[in-house]
Amino acid sequence: MSEKKEGNFNRRDFMGAVAIASAGALLSSCGKTYPKATFLDEAPDGRPLKAGLVGCGGRGSGAAEDFLRAGKNLKITALGEMFEDPLTKCRKKLAGKMEVADDHCFLGFDAFKKVIDTDVDIVLLATPPHFRPEHFAYAVEKGKHIFMEKPVAVDPVGIRSILASAEMAKSKNLCVVTGTQRRHQREYIETYNRVANGAIGRIVEGRAYWNQGQLWFKQRQEGWSDMEAMIRDWVNWCWLSGDHIVEQHVHNIDVINWFTGEFPVKATAMGGRHRRVTGDQYDFFAVDYTYKNGVHMLSTCRQIDGCANAVYEYIVGTEGYAFCNNGVNTIFDKDGKEVWKFQEADEPGKEPRNKSKMSAYRQEHIDLVTAIRTDKPINEAESTAKSTLTAIMGRISAYTGKEVTWDEVMDSKLRLGPTEYVLGPSNIKAEIPVPGTSKGA
Repeated sequence: MSEKKEGNFNRRDFMGAVAIASAGALLSSCGKTYPKATFLDEAPDGRPLKAGLVGCGGRGSGAAEDFLRAGKNLKITALGEMFEDPLTKCRKKLAGKMEVADDHCFLGFDAFKKVIDTDVDIVLLATPPHFRPEHFAYAVEKGKHIFMEKPVAVDPVGIRSILASAEMAKSKNLCVVTGTQRRHQREYIETYNRVANGAIGRIVEGRAYWNQGQLWFKQRQEGWSDMEAMIRDWVNWCWLSGDHIVEQHVHNIDVINWFTGEFPVKATAMGGRHRRVTGDQYDFFAVDYTYKNGVHMLSTCRQIDGCANAVYEYIVGTEGYAFCNNGVNTIFDKDGKEVWKFQEADEPGKEPRNKSKMSAYRQEHIDLVTAIRTDKPINEAESTAKSTLTAIMGRISAYTGKEVTWDEVMDSKLRLGPTEYVLGPSNIKAEIPVPGTSKGA
């Protein structure tokens, strides 16, 4: 999924954002030494590690390839998928790198258990997010290390399950890495180190954007049951994906939570649907998140063709601001002067790069394997669960038209989707939420 950088944050915009901030000396890269992050281009070698993949679609297949390229002695030995065609496609994609035996390829709603019950050390969870809490809980119960894609749930009931499983994983010293890859992206980590050490002063505002064109969709085909049609088109159904504010925009929301070290206490949002052609989701959201220290985050996301695009974050402080995107990360002083830009050394004699040559998707797996082989457990499940809940809070506010608090959504009994999974008829219909009415649930 491509990300495009657009727009500039000029001095007038910045001064408006920090007009109430106190003055102080700029902590620039020239005047202060910041901790230097170190990165591994490959996990250390060690005993062979076997992984099982649950969810063989595009993201799952990509995760499998990134895992195999993370270091030496790494294997994919089991595959689980709902439908045969993506499983077959994944096997072909892995052919030449790794052959998975027929008796370790599983289909159906219970395929995740069959994969986890093999002798794998690690489980890669990449199904539609609705299924993540159950899959995560079973993997933790069985003592497996875990990589799971974001978001980690689609509703408050799922979030509480993830949080409980995260605590269990900690007690078992299991390693858990999630799909919020910006936390493993070298540009972002270097920027975070500077912001955390005062480069822009006290944070007073965050801005998070993921505005792009229409996402993919799948029209129902002859012979597909209601359930199969929804699962194949999962990214357009709220019960399966959480809506795109949860499924996609969680990346940007997570960055603001990470940099501020806080989670919002309430959200007031709006959104709507104009051009989506399948499912029951909105096309756009705009959310005002309020944090307990008075900081606000403006969050917008949109999936409509022909509109202005923006995929980046701003972190605004009393002494400057940081611009973060999937390419160039830059810090400016409060007059809009650039004081630092991410640069990574390239080959001798060449100019430094402004974007890391290491894929953040692969770095996630390098960091996971490194943690396992060095016996230094990492567990990202709780932070990603809370960022996912932040996005869910915004979605609920937009759907209902009401202000929603963190405590309300954390305690909510809302659970989306069926309780029994069968490929056949379904009573889930495409009912679009209407704010301010009884249909705004």
